[in-house]
Amino acid sequence: MSDAVIQLRDLRRQYDMGGEIIHALRGVSLTIRRNEYVAIMGPSGSGKSTLMNLLGCLDTPSSGRYEFNGRDVSAMSDDELAAIRNREIGFVFQTFNLLPRADSLRNVELPLVYAGIDSETRRERAAHVLREVGLGDRLYHKPNELSGGQRQRVAIARALVNDPSIILADEPTGTLDAETAAAVLELLDTLVRESGKTVIMVTHSREVVGVADRIFAAERGQLVEQTAPTSGAAR
Repeated sequence: MSDAVIQLRDLRRQYDMGGEIIHALRGVSLTIRRNEYVAIMGPSGSGKSTLMNLLGCLDTPSSGRYEFNGRDVSAMSDDELAAIRNREIGFVFQTFNLLPRADSLRNVELPLVYAGIDSETRRERAAHVLREVGLGDRLYHKPNELSGGQRQRVAIARALVNDPSIILADEPTGTLDAETAAAVLELLDTLVRESGKTVIMVTHSREVVGVADRIFAAERGQLVEQTAPTSGAAR
């Protein structure tokens, strides 16, 4: 499928916990296309965090197949996986994961440092993305000088700076108030529609229903697709 960014086929992940086998994923099959906004909802222990780790190439499945942009992830070397994580996947976390002593510009530059980009280009690209997320006047502010919503925007800018294929967002609004959370979700929605990126979000928030194209409930290691919302799919 030419527009598929991610294809999962009977993906399973189990762990041996002191002799007890824990089945975290029980045969997940899923296709996610370019420019889709997908939300995964579910309680703790439902398998959604395990799935995000696999999608982000931070873990490997026990069985099944994961294709990223048409390539079999299980056949990749450690260096290839690291390159995928750095260049093709942007991560956004609930706790922002920003360097406390670094300003916004430096925090956003970090993926470019690992990618070997020269310093002048790094700063230009980081500043450009920060302006795109509405923080052009906060380039030199450190995290403790920013609000929670602004810190999450810095984190989103950092996820975007390498122009990745997909954004993986793990509870990105979990620590924000309702108004700020709605603004962050709207920003992610706008980025998807305008840039052609794919967003996969793990969330407890029902607010995402208004922007996601597809919503899945994680239940006992499997995904169950929910009724598609009308507002997100129509955008």
